[in-house]
Amino acid sequence: MELAFKALADPTRRELLDELFRRDGQSLNALASRFAMTRVAVAKHLRLLEEAGLVVPERRGREKLHFLNPVPIRLIHDRWVSKYTETWAAGLVDLKRDLEARVEKVFEIFIRTTPQRLWQAITDPKTRARFQFGARVESDWTTGSAYRIAHDRAGGLVEGENLEVDPPWRLVQTYHAIWDDDIAAQGTSRVTWQIEQVGDSCRLVVRHDQLAVDADEHLYGGWPMVLSGLKTWLETGTELTTPGSLMYGGEPS
Repeated sequence: MELAFKALADPTRRELLDELFRRDGQSLNALASRFAMTRVAVAKHLRLLEEAGLVVPERRGREKLHFLNPVPIRLIHDRWVSKYTETWAAGLVDLKRDLEARVEKVFEIFIRTTPQRLWQAITDPKTRARFQFGARVESDWTTGSAYRIAHDRAGGLVEGENLEVDPPWRLVQTYHAIWDDDIAAQGTSRVTWQIEQVGDSCRLVVRHDQLAVDADEHLYGGWPMVLSGLKTWLETGTELTTPGSLMYGGEPS
């Protein structure tokens, strides 16, 4: 989190995040054209944002695109802000909103654990309930199989198909939220969990794409809180107790 604070302290880097907030998935050339500085200078600022986890780069052919990652801001919020100003801080999580025709949300987090333990947490019903605030996931975890996320109090939340199952590295799923009729009418999108071992830790990237232009932000806005819960559970064995997480939580059975 110290790297995130240092990155956010610079006004140019904050402006870069604002640009990605307005239009996510931009190239270095596109971003540099909006600043009165050299392309090299913009690249240096982007590198610091990447090191802080606030920007996630992804190569598409010869082009390197940059995506805004709100998870570090969520972690700052959970640790220091939520107990004082929950309502004000909730606006920070909305940094990922955009108006692109093909809406794609990318979330990155580093967790001190093994790939096997991280995969188990994502796919085991009891463990999933610990970090997803009581919601359990059920599936046989084979390619082409169905899965369902449900809560004892709220009923069915999400259902879909496992398109790719490659433990403990990659899981690709269709995603159809069903917690109310309006959300269900939004249709089906796609979620990809990508795990990479980095030293004694794992880099987890969750990509939620194939969202409609006018997709309800509730479809993807909860990912920072879920991933914060996952990190907290695996690293400390405890559940998040911020006001936001408690609102959705409850002691799992």
